[in-house]
Amino acid sequence: MRAIWKGAVTFGLVNVPVKVYSATEDHDVPLHQVHDADGGRIRYKRVCEIDGEVVPYEHIDKAYDDGERTVVLTKQDLADLPAERDREISVVEFVPSDQIDPIMFDRTYYLEPDSKSTKAYVLLRRTLEETDRTAVVKFALRQRTRLAALRVRDEVLVLQTLLWADEIREAAFPSLDEPAKVSAKELTMSAQLVSSFEADFTPEDYEDEYQVQLRKLVDAKLEAGESVDTAATFGEQAEEEGGGAEVVDLMEALKRSVADAKKSRKTG
Repeated sequence: MRAIWKGAVTFGLVNVPVKVYSATEDHDVPLHQVHDADGGRIRYKRVCEIDGEVVPYEHIDKAYDDGERTVVLTKQDLADLPAERDREISVVEFVPSDQIDPIMFDRTYYLEPDSKSTKAYVLLRRTLEETDRTAVVKFALRQRTRLAALRVRDEVLVLQTLLWADEIREAAFPSLDEPAKVSAKELTMSAQLVSSFEADFTPEDYEDEYQVQLRKLVDAKLEAGESVDTAATFGEQAEEEGGGAEVVDLMEALKRSVADAKKSRKTG
């Protein structure tokens, strides 16, 4: 992995030098756009509307238009902003871990010690573990001030950027203003259904079926050419799964679901 940022976590007078790494990566099959008529690749060009010339990235600046005036912001202007020059991940407060709603989580980064001595790093890690707290921090990354949660995962400090409060939409649905009446029997049966699916979460047990099927289709076309029959490649099973008459009655659906789950457990 290559570090994308260097700085220091600071809380009080304690300074913890760190390197920041992206903790996740995309596993999607790489695709690009082509013309359906001849397969020619689609290319996008950055063309100046004044002189019609293609503009290289190094000659592209940013601008703000308020409707009447336009101001250009050069790369140097942006680099000179105080927040952009700041290399500190400043701890704002330590909060109970369960107070951070998962809806706020954005991107995740690993922090590696960037010092010959790891004592300050280990001290912060152990403090978070033993107090069961998450550090709320602020720092600047990629021309934005970020709010983030600093926590521990597998002996490593993890930084998870958070959405700002005004970036989370309110869930206002008129259809929920008048709650539906749920009977005690339906709740009991629903709890039985939940119980039949109980398990410990193991992420490795799951895979991205769409990407697996996409890779299979790509491999089939690489081997046999464009004449590949997609339906023949995957069979008709996908269409048959989940077949049968639609169940309208909620109680009946719960009963059948519980019965199917028990049958599946026995045969599994």
